[in-house]
Amino acid sequence: MQDFERSPGARPIRVAIIEDQPLFRSMLEVALGSEDSLTVAASCATVNEANRALALEKVDVAVLDIDLPDGNGIALGVTLRRKHPDIGILLLSAHDAMDLLLDLPPDVSSGWSYLSKTSSTDSHTLVRAIEVAAAGGTTLDPALLNRMQPRAGTSVERLTDRQYKVLQLLAQGLSNSGIGEELGITEKSVQNHINALYANLGIDADPSRNPRVTAALRLLEETGPANPLG
Repeated sequence: MQDFERSPGARPIRVAIIEDQPLFRSMLEVALGSEDSLTVAASCATVNEANRALALEKVDVAVLDIDLPDGNGIALGVTLRRKHPDIGILLLSAHDAMDLLLDLPPDVSSGWSYLSKTSSTDSHTLVRAIEVAAAGGTTLDPALLNRMQPRAGTSVERLTDRQYKVLQLLAQGLSNSGIGEELGITEKSVQNHINALYANLGIDADPSRNPRVTAALRLLEETGPANPLG
């Protein structure tokens, strides 16, 4: 079962930034350009610019704002994925639009990630999400996930507390070793919890679907905002 760890010596991930706010786009260019594991291959402000640039420049991951002057990042991501099936898509938005990942066309629905500009403010989270996207995985915004709770009667609600925590961390893009470090348990224990939660969620070893991506989307589908009244 795939775990998203980059191998030492791997070539830098080629990233395209599509963001219409000049200051934020420049900040992304600086932050991502300073990472040894990444290289900024294209930086665009509009859908049209992105389509022209990415027709000429091959990239591994597109970091997309959702609201763009001449369209939106979701539609652009669908177009890019259909033209380039291996490209990773990371939506970066000021709005809580994570649920939009559940409405993607089936032929392009796997391997999308979502981070909020307001809650995911550290570069480590962003870089990890890009690395996971390049490997075909999914990262869901950690802060938004922590505000969610399982809906009554769902398979996610029936997970144990430890399985649910492992699922949250998996959906945040952490590798098995990262989950183990976060929880203070061995990688073998992490894998045992993952196998158990896959079984409880009815996720089988379908070679056409990555089980980690499927589990992350199931978490998104079967949770909702926590009741502020407790």
